[in-house]
Amino acid sequence: MTGSDAVIAALRTEYGVLTEAVSSFGEDDLAGPSGAAEWDVSEVLSHLGSGAEITRATLRAALDGEPAPGQDFMHSVWDRWNAMTRRQRADGFLQANESLTALYESLDAPTRTNLRIDLGFLPAPVDLATAARMRLSELALHSWDVRVAFDEHAVLTPAATHQLLHGSPDLIGWTGKPEQLEGRQAVVQVTTTEPASEFALRLGERISVDFDLPDKPDGTLELPAEAWLRLVAGRLAPRHTPGDVVTTGAAELDLLRRVFPGY
Repeated sequence: MTGSDAVIAALRTEYGVLTEAVSSFGEDDLAGPSGAAEWDVSEVLSHLGSGAEITRATLRAALDGEPAPGQDFMHSVWDRWNAMTRRQRADGFLQANESLTALYESLDAPTRTNLRIDLGFLPAPVDLATAARMRLSELALHSWDVRVAFDEHAVLTPAATHQLLHGSPDLIGWTGKPEQLEGRQAVVQVTTTEPASEFALRLGERISVDFDLPDKPDGTLELPAEAWLRLVAGRLAPRHTPGDVVTTGAAELDLLRRVFPGY
């Protein structure tokens, strides 16, 4: 097996879960509010569909040894999807994501191991596992945005959760907003379940995660791993917080929600 095999399998699983839901949507479902505050359900599907198209073009360019698509291409894709009807967005999402997932699955073992992909916004090209995990993160979180519109207790899928917890790249320094701490500094010991993990969340001028556990943390946070992933992605509002989340000391959920407002 290659390092990307499990990520690609999780992409197929995640796509299947969302496909089952989207295939049953009527016009009112597509027009309803999603978990993404500024988008209706169809707009989330538009974002995922256009993202799949751009991701596939970027992957295809890497396979062909060509430069990654530029901003002009991306804007043309976004403009086309923005102009679609709600039903076209839903149907287009299904087609674009199937095409991308099938391309990932078609890659042989040497390609999965050796390919490097220029994503355009990271300092250097990345391996296939990292690139596919970036897509999995986008798909899983926005899948939740769609599903939570119809089930306020929706959670991230186990397949995605296992691949995203501690998977590279680590973007927590980018997603976190240290200015919300107003000068406070703290180290929070985080304990997750399903899968089980222990790590330190460092809050200060720079926000980071590592496995150097403190002897005396300033606070503790215990929660399911999927809830941790939603927290740092701005998707753990009080009404979507599981009852088994436990905090002490500096691990104040209201503060952490401000530090991780979402994207």
